[in-house]
Amino acid sequence: MATLKYTRQREAILENIKHRKDHPTADDVYSDVSKIFPNISLGTVYRNLSVLTDLGVIRRLPTGIGADHYDGNMIPHNHFICQKCGRVYDMEDDLDISEIEKRASHQFKGQITGCSIQFFGTCASCFEESQSKNRN
Repeated sequence: MATLKYTRQREAILENIKHRKDHPTADDVYSDVSKIFPNISLGTVYRNLSVLTDLGVIRRLPTGIGADHYDGNMIPHNHFICQKCGRVYDMEDDLDISEIEKRASHQFKGQITGCSIQFFGTCASCFEESQSKNRN
């Protein structure tokens, strides 16, 4: 594989994602990074997000609704995805998934190198909003 050329734009995109807890979309990253690099294109942001994902330094989180989100926290952890607003939240639990990984490894010939679980439902904000609408 050819050596990847360093770019200040890619570094800014990476730093933006690494310092966030809100799992931004490409549009969110573009909005922030374009303040530093006004001439950056949304296409450049998408290409660099793809490169950073392929390199394994960030994680792409498809939500099933709307745009993909990105996570700069590469420490194994699980996520909650709100099916109403599409927000992604870290699950800060010490859920032991080693038994699931062990059972899954018996299902095929190969090696499991990691696992991430995504929980789906309604976040507190959306739930409260729906409850207040139901009361009115």
